[in-house]
Amino acid sequence: MARLVLHPETPVQKGVSGFEMNNWLELAPFEELLGMRIAELGEGRALLEMPFVLKLSQGLGLLHGGAMTSLADTAVALAIKSLLPEGTRFGTIELRTSFLAPVAEGTLLARATAHREPGRLFRGKAELELENGTLVARFESLFKVASRQGMDW
Repeated sequence: MARLVLHPETPVQKGVSGFEMNNWLELAPFEELLGMRIAELGEGRALLEMPFVLKLSQGLGLLHGGAMTSLADTAVALAIKSLLPEGTRFGTIELRTSFLAPVAEGTLLARATAHREPGRLFRGKAELELENGTLVARFESLFKVASRQGMDW
């Protein structure tokens, strides 16, 4: 679990980390804010859970699509992290979410897989479903590892 070392409302400044992470394969403060939990992780796969709580609602009382996309993006990122050396810098450069059904209650599960592509690229996919198995969204993304980290081939 990430530990905040500054007040949570402190404006972020370049080069100043306001939190510490004890483990390469754990959630950052934003993911914890959304209530995400890691259920399974390793070998290019991740299973995350996120309960639908009131603060994640959009105007009609359904789960906000941004929260759903954040869950999927985080699940893929963690699947990628499970394939990379600790401390490798990388980020999402492209993503697409297809929403299939609204979420009115329950816990959302994100099942993600990731694999390396040529160069510094990783491609990931995630399916979001409710605990009863109802598929509510599909997610695809492309990540890129920052240059000069030994992956420039």
